[in-house]
Amino acid sequence: MLRAMSTLKGLTVKAIDGEIGSVYDVYLDSEHWTVRYFVVDTGTWLSGRRVLISPMSLRAPEVVGDRLEVALSRSQVEQAPSWDTDKPVSRQHEVLYSRYYNYPYYWMGPARWGTGWDPFMGVATPPRPSRVDEEIVARERESADPNLQSGRDVIGSYVHAADDDVGHVDDLLVDERTWAIRYIVVDTRNWLPGRKVVIAPTWIKDVSWEESKVYVDLRRAEIEASPEYDPNAPLEREHETRLYEHYRRPKYWDDERVRR
Repeated sequence: MLRAMSTLKGLTVKAIDGEIGSVYDVYLDSEHWTVRYFVVDTGTWLSGRRVLISPMSLRAPEVVGDRLEVALSRSQVEQAPSWDTDKPVSRQHEVLYSRYYNYPYYWMGPARWGTGWDPFMGVATPPRPSRVDEEIVARERESADPNLQSGRDVIGSYVHAADDDVGHVDDLLVDERTWAIRYIVVDTRNWLPGRKVVIAPTWIKDVSWEESKVYVDLRRAEIEASPEYDPNAPLEREHETRLYEHYRRPKYWDDERVRR
């Protein structure tokens, strides 16, 4: 199921022994376009502290009603490595985080989640990193920018086609099974009033986060003629098929089926 990222905000996050807080933001990996962490506001429980919760922690792949259920205790979350909300998430913090929860390094391996194509594969018994892997991790620890971006910062970015502007990012559509960002929702109000379209991240050729601009490998006329997106209706596979056929691009579900 595809879910608008905007609907994640405010969801209650429930541990095995009580509530943790609510979703304040998400961090997405802008290289593989995947939600890597939920930023959870713990409210008065931890004196307003915000914590990171990985999709690897979820008890079920989908959102349950108005909450995310995680296979963690409140004590585990409370004692997890602290994170300075005023600074980017560094690779060093991610290494400490992964080791604390005994999760595989999602950035190392052939799949979206390192050892698997969804966050639940390989989590129970993550493989022990090789000596070479650990040396690579050691060199990455000082990196302050492991391609993670705040979902809040992505919304509103301007979208540029190969030959002209087309609008701005209105939302992101997330696959709840893999937590991959399947589409950016583009609002074309300044060009095609009242019309929204979706564009797959694989069609993005460049991103300038400093300038809040996304450059897509498509022409404006192609986007204008593409199937319209209705945010009030589920995006069904039939619509996705028409979209990919319109752009003459390989379908992501075929590609992922082959890789599995």
